[in-house]
Amino acid sequence: MAGTDWMRLEAERCVLGEGPTYDRHSDTAWWFDILGKVLFEHRFADGVTRSHNLPELSSAVARVDDARQLLVTESGLYLRNVEDGSLTLHRSLEEDNPRTRSNDSRVHPSGAFWIGTMGKNAEKGAGSIYWYRKGEVRRLYSDITVTNAICFSPDGRVGYFTDTPTLQIMQVPLDPETGFPAGEPFPFAKPSSDGEPDGAVVDAEGNLWVARWGGHGVEIYSAQGVLLRKVDLPAALITCPAFVGPKADKLLVTSASIDVDPDSADGASAGSVFLGDLGKPMGKLEPDVLIG
Repeated sequence: MAGTDWMRLEAERCVLGEGPTYDRHSDTAWWFDILGKVLFEHRFADGVTRSHNLPELSSAVARVDDARQLLVTESGLYLRNVEDGSLTLHRSLEEDNPRTRSNDSRVHPSGAFWIGTMGKNAEKGAGSIYWYRKGEVRRLYSDITVTNAICFSPDGRVGYFTDTPTLQIMQVPLDPETGFPAGEPFPFAKPSSDGEPDGAVVDAEGNLWVARWGGHGVEIYSAQGVLLRKVDLPAALITCPAFVGPKADKLLVTSASIDVDPDSADGASAGSVFLGDLGKPMGKLEPDVLIG
């Protein structure tokens, strides 16, 4: 992976690219420009990227079935019709708090959805992490500044997350049948000095792939918290990785262009979405979210 040739997908540059995910049923990758209020769709069959304007800040999407997705926005969870993009409110979430928006989120193997929020200006302690499954929403953790790195072990028994400014990724034991915590969180791995932890995903072997905001890449940790290697990328503000392709043998990585000088060394790539071939199946594909 150290010598991977990264392809930049032909898509509008993101101010804050985030929330990449992959629908194996349609061979389609999805991601967001949170601040631009845009949902991107890349169908690998034709290589075309399409953009969908959104009415408010949004950061995550999960497949429900062939016709519907669950969209996470600053005011709640919306069912999105894949065919026409129409939105129907499913569950409200912090809709009475105009200071916050959704951020990092991911689906647990059980079909539960962990959803992170944060202050729109990264206000200290304004964010939370919620658990959603079959129509039920519960708040798991609060007093978080920037929720990130939400992901799960392949067997669903371990969850990970971070409050980015702390630099510390946390792990927590989970009930594999529901994705609900079965104990208290505790530190995972030694904090890295190479940028800040952002979005993350776990591969089929249980290794944690963590985007490094300001670190020009993705760090890979074993399930025991040992740093195995780093995947370098041609942009500084790397935000989130996702395994894509029918065999989960490719890595798609989003980035941001916030406050990046367009004439700087990073200016040409900032905000791009990168696609690299892993050479072999390494990932695990995202499950569908259970809405009830």
